Formats: sequence, structure tokens, C-alpha cells
Amino acid sequence: MINEIVIAGFGGQGVLSMGKILAYSGLMEDKEVCWLPSYGPEQRGGTANVTVIVSDERISSPVLNTYDVVVVLNQQSLDKFESKVKPGGILMYDTYGIHKKPTRTDIKIYPIDATEKSIEMKNSKTFNMIVLGSMLKVRPMVTIESVLKALKKTLPERHWHLIPLNEEALKEGGNLIKE
Repeated sequence: MINEIVIAGFGGQGVLSMGKILAYSGLMEDKEVCWLPSYGPEQRGGTANVTVIVSDERISSPVLNTYDVVVVLNQQSLDKFESKVKPGGILMYDTYGIHKKPTRTDIKIYPIDATEKSIEMKNSKTFNMIVLGSMLKVRPMVTIESVLKALKKTLPERHWHLIPLNEEALKEGGNLIKE
């Protein structure tokens, strides 16, 4: 099965890290993966996005016009990517700061309160793992165990003590999904 995903938001929200961890997780499971970041001055508050493809088959191209899963973390990204969800696909969005909700009726839409949950957990750095946990609940393309291994691979050793907190954030993210 092929999963074509774009994650988009402001620089600093962990968009690129989330994509990188997802791609590494796919590698841990011997899947074909592609990680294509898009950023520039976005690291200072503009928009950033990352395309990730996780597949059981060879990937023909990393360049996509439409996606199976779109995860957006701000209004600008929602405005840009809502139309790029394939019919029958999934759109997930963090509810914080969204004033114009998605309107499509041919896709599944999942609002998630990731910002609120990260505040409740008293650590804003858990935000992207909450979002990733929500996405994996809806579309389980890799296991949480693989994500934790990928975290260990991507985080510097001095931050390994944060892995249990990230594991909790992944689980909390899954709990935010309402069918």
C-alpha cells in the first residue's frame, strides 16, 4: 500500500521533524520511503511543508499534485492544501488558529486539538508527536514502536530522556481522534 502525505504548517512547529521521523519509521519497517522538505525563510515563522511517501512498493516520483493524507497546522496551509486531498482521502488539522474550516464533502476530515493537548501536557515540544499520533491512529502506516526507534535514531543522545514523553504524546494524539 502506498501512502502519499503532506504535512504543512509554520516553521518551528516540527513539521520537517515529523516528516523525517515518519520516513525513518518506514525505513525501520523495510518500506520504501521518500522525504521531500520544502522551506526557506519559513524557519522564522513562515509556512513550511514536507512530502512523505511510505510504500510497500517502489516509489516512482517524489513530486505529487494530490495526496492521500494532508495534515495542516495553520490556516495558510489549510487554504493551500485542502484542494490537494485526493477524493476519499484524509484531511487533518489542528483546530488552534483555524477560523475558516474545511468545506469539502468528498474527504474524511479530522479536527484535532493538538495545541490544547500540548498545553495540557505542559510541554509545547510534544505538539508534533501529538499530531503524528493522531495521524497514525487514522492511517496506521507504521507502528508506534518504529516511531520510537526512529526518534532514537534522529534525536541527539542528550535528548533520549525525552523519548518516554514523546511516546506519551503519540498515545495522547491517538486518543484525540473521534470517529
